[in-house]
This record gives sequence, C-alpha cells and structure tokens, in this order.
Amino acid sequence: METWMFRRLTTIPRHFLARTACAVLLATSCLSMANATDATPAKPYVVKDGHVDMNTYKGYLYYGDQCMRCHGPDGAGSSYAPNLTQSLKVMSKEDVENTIINGRKHVDSSNDKVMPAFGTNEDVVENIDNIYAYLLARSDGALGRGHPEHMKP
Repeated sequence: METWMFRRLTTIPRHFLARTACAVLLATSCLSMANATDATPAKPYVVKDGHVDMNTYKGYLYYGDQCMRCHGPDGAGSSYAPNLTQSLKVMSKEDVENTIINGRKHVDSSNDKVMPAFGTNEDVVENIDNIYAYLLARSDGALGRGHPEHMKP
C-alpha cells in the first residue's frame, strides 16, 4: 500500500536527499557547538564569604584524609608531589579523575614520580567529585588556605 508521500519521496533524486541531509546535520552541529561555547559550565563548588557548600567541605575532609600526606596542606604540593592547585589549571576533570583512579607513573633518569591508583579506595571513588570541587575552588582562587567553614543549611 503506497501513500502519496512515499511516491513523492521516491521521485526525488537521491543526491538531492543526501545533500539536504548533510545540510541539516551541519546546521544542527553548528547550532549545538554555538550553544556549547556560549554556555559557561557551572562550577562544582559554591564559596560565599569564605564558607563552602557541603560537598566542597566533604572534599576538603577527604582530601585531608587521603591526599594531604603527599600533596601537602591545601593542595599546595610537597617535595615529592605536585602542587594540585597549579595542576588543575591545565588538567581537565576527566584527566584528574583518570589520574586519581588509575594512578600515574613517570620514571626516568631524573624523575621517580609515582601516583598510586585509588580506584579501589571506596572513600576516594565515592567522593572524587567532592575532592575535585575542593581542589578546583583552591585552584580558581575562590577558596583560601586553611580549614573552610561550611554553609549552614
């Protein structure tokens, strides 16, 4: 059972349909790219008057428990682990998560840098977004050094 629409579509040359489909796809992708560049991604932290949201505060606590022994207080680095407030200026969130979960090894004649994998540490994995929020707030300069106070609900 043919409909008039089916007969109409089958009489349109295929190259015309292909060009039209390409034009629609191109326009759609251009619009989505324009929308993506216009929107600034929301920060994963909230800092107001030196007080932080609860997730960022949890990130501070878990950072202190799991990361500080190597990366130093406030993510400022140590003699054998990098300053994370500087590292986050050039690393994407995905890069940070990958490094935390899988670790990193850079060993050569002048370096012996090893970041252990924390992918099996439930405390770290379950709070990776909170740790990232805390470190990004420090990296962006929105949060100073020291113990932050959390916002009251």
